[in-house]
Amino acid sequence: MRFGIDLGGTKTEIVALAPGGVERWRKRVTTVRNYDGTVKSLAELVREGETQVGAGTVGIAIPGCETPQGLIKNANSTWLIGNPLRRDLEAVLGRPVRLANDANCFALSEASDGAAAGASVVFGVIAGTGVGGGVVVHGKVLEGAHGVCGEWGHIPLPSPSPHEVAHAPDCYCGKRGCMESWCSGPALQAEFKRVTGRAASTEEIAGSDDIEERAAMDRLTDRLARGLATVTNILNPDVIVLGGGLSNIARLYTDLPPLVEKYAFTLGAPPKIVKNKHGDSSGVRGAAWLWPE
Repeated sequence: MRFGIDLGGTKTEIVALAPGGVERWRKRVTTVRNYDGTVKSLAELVREGETQVGAGTVGIAIPGCETPQGLIKNANSTWLIGNPLRRDLEAVLGRPVRLANDANCFALSEASDGAAAGASVVFGVIAGTGVGGGVVVHGKVLEGAHGVCGEWGHIPLPSPSPHEVAHAPDCYCGKRGCMESWCSGPALQAEFKRVTGRAASTEEIAGSDDIEERAAMDRLTDRLARGLATVTNILNPDVIVLGGGLSNIARLYTDLPPLVEKYAFTLGAPPKIVKNKHGDSSGVRGAAWLWPE
């Protein structure tokens, strides 16, 4: 049995996968928003799972990553930052625990038994409230020397126009003009309001055929394509899997591939860009897959 936990800012979910990725048990609870309470809650979930389906390995998807010293960084769940979450949980449970960034777990889930199953190199994109990514090569997550492999949301928007340079939004990371500050759902809404003077949700913008909404989507798609072309030049993935709220926009799957081919370096064919298979479950399933069969 393999247990996977998705430790989110507001909810924590656990799943138990039997061999072949068959789900045997699942539970969701409200996230405890302090460090000691988080460790206790995670341990209780694992123990409850074991009473339901038996003992198993433990993998956790976290909103951040580990430093080489084993401390959590870059987490929007700020109470985790600077703490040795993996070591503390291992001490409580008495067994090894594996951690990975939630975007990496998304990519691993889709590469293991999802939309990119069987592909050698997979780039998983989460585009919704923020923009993140994960890289899986031959079934293994690449984290890199500093744990930030795949964080394409914080590369600058490639080839910005003079207008984009002048209006580059500030990013929470302290820089300006990051992919996340241009291409997340909130960024799409903010730019639409700046350009048109009207407020609209991401769903309203994406679902309308009005000229201003279509123009906003054209700008978003072009910016996503420039960023993905840069990633493609470096990784040349077999499959790019889209997740997050923006993955529900159908036109991205027809409009993005030729644009990425246009901006990338002589691909010779459009890249394969697909929608995720497991949806919101990919993070928790990918955490379980941190322990291969």
